[in-house]
Amino acid sequence: MLILVNVEWRLIQSSPKANSLLEAQSRSNQCFGFFFAQITLNWRLSQNPSPMTQTPEFSERVLHWFDQHGRKDLPWQHPITPYRVWISEIMLQQTQVTTVIPYYEKFMASFPTLESLANASSDHVLKHWSGLGYYARARNLHKAAQQVRDEHNGKFPDTLEAVTALSGIGRSTAGAILSIAFQKREAILDGNVKRVLARFHCVEGWYGNAKVQKELWALAETHLPQHVASQRYADYTQAMMDLGATLCTKSRPNCEQCPLQEDCASFKTDTTHLYPTPKPKKALPERSAIMLMIYRDSDIFLVKRPPSGIWGGLWGFPQFTDLEAACSWLEKQGYAADSIDTASALANYKHTFSHYRLTIHPLLIPYQKPHSVGVMETDESLWYNIDEEFDGGLATPVQDLLETFKELTR
Repeated sequence: MLILVNVEWRLIQSSPKANSLLEAQSRSNQCFGFFFAQITLNWRLSQNPSPMTQTPEFSERVLHWFDQHGRKDLPWQHPITPYRVWISEIMLQQTQVTTVIPYYEKFMASFPTLESLANASSDHVLKHWSGLGYYARARNLHKAAQQVRDEHNGKFPDTLEAVTALSGIGRSTAGAILSIAFQKREAILDGNVKRVLARFHCVEGWYGNAKVQKELWALAETHLPQHVASQRYADYTQAMMDLGATLCTKSRPNCEQCPLQEDCASFKTDTTHLYPTPKPKKALPERSAIMLMIYRDSDIFLVKRPPSGIWGGLWGFPQFTDLEAACSWLEKQGYAADSIDTASALANYKHTFSHYRLTIHPLLIPYQKPHSVGVMETDESLWYNIDEEFDGGLATPVQDLLETFKELTR
């Protein structure tokens, strides 16, 4: 502050117009007016530091760490194309990298281009998704490929508005595609990034809450790198994901190796275990279902599920909420009324969804020549020979029950 006053005072003394004490005093007053204005500005900045003043330091440290420790040999990184990045980002939703890699490689071998995916049958697409779960992702992926083919002449769009208009692509996934594949300055907010930001800033509240989500998005955008080569936007996006996946993990984060440790609010207060705030717990509701495994020799009867809903578009066994509904369906197919009574019950199978827990009661029923119509093979049902590869999507419980059936018939 004294330096500032001296500079202004010397300017006054050296001015050719400063021929009178009054003029010098006037300039001196102006100097001190500026001086006090500068003090006021500095005080306000110290009380309300702009996030933008912190951004370069945050992003620079993250990028420096990425250059040394980031993941640079993932399958979708060689080569980087919008299509390859998009497929990987959809697969990585709710799924870890180590699980995704073999599925990704198999998927890309069958659908190497966006056009090949768009032109494929839904059964073929779902077959390659079997086991990954969250099957709506595969249905949306297929639909979005057709949208790009039909509405964008097969060229993946490069604006946030256009990308988020595609089926199954939200703001964060779009940001990842645009920053990594197109090297654009776009923020992401996947689970890894949410965890890093929530801990770094001690953000209170579960991030599924709209208000908390809005705060995290603002922080994600604030910390984006500035005045860097466009390639660094891609690096920063990957770096933030890697940081959350490898250091700032859900349990036992490796804070000692974290490039943000020095300014991390939760690390300073020894509260990393409290952030991010967990989702409010509530007991998962219990549901049950009857699955009829109708078989004849090595063939087993499968039906195709409706295109939407749980396991939408996948193949499975006829499924019912209770025995009464199962008996009614069998009778409509021309089976004897006591078919259920003579069925063999397999061990119950438990499967947990994100919003409920399902107990499956599988019943083995030998094929009987129906008294009337019979079980007919249509576009939505078929007899599957268990010794052959099935060309369609199967939910994990159905795959497991088919394996059990194979063991029983060997």
